[in-house]
Amino acid sequence: MKKVRLDILLVERGLCESREQAQRLILGGKVRIEGFPRPLKPSTPVPPNAPVVLLEPPKYVSRGGEKLEWALKVFQITPSGLVFADIGASTGGFTDCLLQHGALKVYAIDVGSGQLHEKLRASSRVVVMEKTNARYLTPLHLGTYVDGVTVDVSFISLRLLWDAIAKILKDDGVVIALVKPQFEAGRERVKKGVVRDPEVHEKVLREVLEAAQAKGLGLRNLTFSPLLGPQGNIEFFAYCRKGGSPLTESEKRDIILRVVRDAHEFFRV
Repeated sequence: MKKVRLDILLVERGLCESREQAQRLILGGKVRIEGFPRPLKPSTPVPPNAPVVLLEPPKYVSRGGEKLEWALKVFQITPSGLVFADIGASTGGFTDCLLQHGALKVYAIDVGSGQLHEKLRASSRVVVMEKTNARYLTPLHLGTYVDGVTVDVSFISLRLLWDAIAKILKDDGVVIALVKPQFEAGRERVKKGVVRDPEVHEKVLREVLEAAQAKGLGLRNLTFSPLLGPQGNIEFFAYCRKGGSPLTESEKRDIILRVVRDAHEFFRV
C-alpha cells in the first residue's frame, strides 16, 4: 500500500482545510495515530487508512480566525449584534471569527474570487463581495454603513485603504487592521520577503497609523499577532475608531515602542 504524507492525508480526508492548517496542527501536537511514534511530522509517511485522530479540531476555517480572536480579547471588542465589513476575506478566517463571536452580518470583501469557504458562502449572515477592490468602496456598494471593519490584505499598503474604510464606517465605528510590515516598508527594507529590524517595524507603524489618523481613524490600542505571518514575519493589530478621543501623540509613540519590543522578545527575532 502506497503511503502518503500525513499533512496531505489530513486534507484528503477533510479533517483540515489546507496543508498549512494540517501542518500547524501536526507540529502543535494536535494529531495522533495509534501505533506511530511521536512526535509526528507533516512529512511523516502514513498508510491511506491510518487511524488518524485530531486532538483539537480547528476552530476556524483558517488561522486568520485565531489571529483575530486574539485581537478581540486584547482590545476587549465584542462583535455581537454588529455589522462588519471584512476586507481581504480570502478563505474567511476573520469572517468566521466574527460570526462565531455573534456578528449580525459580515460583508466578506476580496479582490479575488472562489476562495471563501463554502460554510461561510452558505451562511445567511454573510454577504459575499468577490472581485471587489476595497480602495473604491463606498456605502453605496454595501447599501449601508457598518459598525466595524476588519482588514487582512497582502501586496497593498493599508495607507491606500484608510479613506474607503472611513467612508463606510458609522461614526464611532471600530477598525481592527492587521499591519503587515513586509507590504508597508518598501523593497529596500524587506530582505527576502521578511522584515526583522525593530526600527523598521516602528517606522511602519508610525506611518500607517499617521495615515489612519489623517482620515479620522484614531488609534485606541495596538498589539502584535501571536502567530507569525508568511516566511516568519511579525505582524501587528491596530485598533482604531472613527472620531472620539484617540491616543495622544505621546501615548501613540510609547505604545508603538512597547509593542514592537514585546513582539521581538516574544519571538526572539
